[in-house]
Amino acid sequence: MKTLSKVTALALLISLGGAVYSAPTLAKADPAKVEERKKRKTKVMGERTGKKVVKAFDLYNGDQEKGIEGDVAGAFQMLKEIEPSDEFDKAQVDYYMAQMAYQLEKFDDAIRLANSAAKPDILNFKDQATVMKLKADLQRQEKQYKDARASYYAWMDFTGEEDAKVYLAIASTYYETKEYKNILAPADRAIELSKKEPIKSAYDLKVGAYVELKQFNNAVKTSEEQIKIWPTEYKLWTRLASFYMTVEDYKKGLAAAKVAERNNALETANHFKFLASLYSLNEMPYQAGVTLEKAVKAKKVKKDKSTVSTLGAYFHNAKHYNKAAKFYIEAADFDNDSELYRKAGSMFVTSEDYALAVKNLSKALELGNKKKGQIHLDLAEAYLQQEKYKLAYQNVRKAIDYPQTKKFAKSWSQYIKDKAIRKGVKI
Repeated sequence: MKTLSKVTALALLISLGGAVYSAPTLAKADPAKVEERKKRKTKVMGERTGKKVVKAFDLYNGDQEKGIEGDVAGAFQMLKEIEPSDEFDKAQVDYYMAQMAYQLEKFDDAIRLANSAAKPDILNFKDQATVMKLKADLQRQEKQYKDARASYYAWMDFTGEEDAKVYLAIASTYYETKEYKNILAPADRAIELSKKEPIKSAYDLKVGAYVELKQFNNAVKTSEEQIKIWPTEYKLWTRLASFYMTVEDYKKGLAAAKVAERNNALETANHFKFLASLYSLNEMPYQAGVTLEKAVKAKKVKKDKSTVSTLGAYFHNAKHYNKAAKFYIEAADFDNDSELYRKAGSMFVTSEDYALAVKNLSKALELGNKKKGQIHLDLAEAYLQQEKYKLAYQNVRKAIDYPQTKKFAKSWSQYIKDKAIRKGVKI
């Protein structure tokens, strides 16, 4: 039956790719049983069934020389019409049909036929292993995650092989069912089995599990291991920086984020905001402001009220008061925010731009700001510096009406009054 061995060689070797995540128990194959399976006597189909299978595969393959296309559906139908009486022949036919059903996207049929072919455990070793793997892959594809896990472990137990990609496939089923603790053991095994050619998704899988479990220190450790292997995958630096920030290691977070920035790995608005916040957390508010301002100008970050007021805060902390005030005003203008006008006015007092201070503090009062005592004190300062003593005195007296500013306003009011008298101004 040389022709039949050729038919076997034509069998489809299907490997389904996909996302990755992990599992709890690992495969424990019995080496003696595996060896016994490999040595068992090779079987071939009966002549009657074999001839029909060859005809089906002739239709499946077509004839390139004659320009005849292969007909998978027709071949599948021909195999379906075969009614083998022999158990091995039936399993072999089901094996071929399972693979064709997959090609035809008849996935439920493919799973049923793969199960039927595998169940008797009668196929030759290679075919038995192939159909078991096909069954597992199809179950995972069709979101039959629990069944897929069992099938993958059954394949490893049968073959005695431990395969990194299979462990990752198992892991993905745990991710899909949100069993995050179960991800770690298989992901670790996948990493161990793929040391010569590391698989990035195995590390991504572990990191994802740790994040879901809120084990951020472990997420940091795994990300650091990953970056040692793929140092030029600069998006990994962005992710690592975020983890450092989560565990409050701001110095390392900034260093990692700067690597990402230098290599154009910052892409979203949140990335740029994140970098700016890391500068701020490292007590570098001016650099935080410059970074965020640059991102706004480059249209990487939307120029909305929140962003502009944050810019004001950064430059405020950096003691660039005029610039801070201008951003506070710009932010306030979005919706007449009295508190931001008050902050701007206070900044102008500090930077000795008293006319603008009066303008913005007065606007804050008009808009009903609740910090009236502080506003009147700031207005008193602004007017005093402009030698408008009456207005300064009026405002400092008003500040006395508020508990938070009463004590200071009382002592200061006498100072303003005395100074006005010295200047010949009657209060």
